[in-house]
Amino acid sequence: MKMQTASKLIAAIVILAILVSLAPFATVPAGNRGVMTTFGSPSPEVYSEGIHFRWPIAQSLHLVPVSIQKGEGEGDAASKDLQTVHTRVAINYHVRPEAVVSVYRDLGNEPGERIIIPSVQEAVKAVTARFTAEELISKRSQVRDEIVLALRERMARHGLVVDEFSIVNFNFSKTFNEAIEAKTTADQLKMKAERDLQRIEVEARQKISRAKAEAESLALQRQQVTPELLRLRETENQAKAIEKWDGRLPTTTGGAIPFLNIGSGGSGSSNSGK
Repeated sequence: MKMQTASKLIAAIVILAILVSLAPFATVPAGNRGVMTTFGSPSPEVYSEGIHFRWPIAQSLHLVPVSIQKGEGEGDAASKDLQTVHTRVAINYHVRPEAVVSVYRDLGNEPGERIIIPSVQEAVKAVTARFTAEELISKRSQVRDEIVLALRERMARHGLVVDEFSIVNFNFSKTFNEAIEAKTTADQLKMKAERDLQRIEVEARQKISRAKAEAESLALQRQQVTPELLRLRETENQAKAIEKWDGRLPTTTGGAIPFLNIGSGGSGSSNSGK
C-alpha cells in the first residue's frame, strides 16, 4: 500500500511538473489585449488584462498593444504649383480594444507597417497637391487638419484611432527657398519704406500745424496793436525812464535836454524877456 501511494504521489508530481513546463496560464499585461488561437485559428473573444488559462500545445495567447503608439515618417510630394515638398510628420495612434482580433488577423499584428505608414504617405500626398508651396507654409494648421481627416477615415476601417498628428517640417528645393527669402526681404523693405513715408507725412503735418498756429498768433497780435496801445506803451516806457533818471542834466551843450517837452507858446518860455 505504501509503495502504491508513493507511486501515485510521484506520478502526480510528474504530471504537475509537465503541466507547469507547458505553461497552461498566460498573462496579459497592462496596455495590451489578448487574442487566443487554437492551432493557429484566432477566437473572436478579446482577453483583457490579467491571467488566463490556455490548453498547452493547442492554444497560444498573443498580445496586441492598445496603448498609444508613436510613429514618424517622411517622404516627398508635389504641391499644387508643382514644387517638390519633402515632408516629415509624427503620429500618435492606438488600436481600439474591441478591434484587436481583426488587427491581429487582418494586419498580422503589425498596424504600423501595414496601415499607418502607407496611409500617412497617401494622405500627405493627396492633401499637399491641393495647396501651393506658399500656402503649405501660411496655412499649415489647415493642411494638418485635412491630413488628419483623411487618415481617420482610412484608419477607422481597420480599428485604428488617430490621437495626435503633427507636421514636423516642410522642406523645399534650394531655388524655392531662395525665392521665399528674397520675397521676405522685399516685403520687409517695403514695410520699412511705408513706415518711413508715414513718419515723414506725420512730421510734415506737424510742421504745417505749427506754422499755421504761429501765423494765426501773429495775425491776432497785429489785430490787437492799436494807436491807443502804442501811446500807452510809449507812456509806460517814458515813466520807466523817469524812474531811472538821477535828476542831473547833461553837462554838454548843443544837444536837446532829455525828457523836457518845450511848447511853442507859454509863459514859461526862455525867450519871454527879450
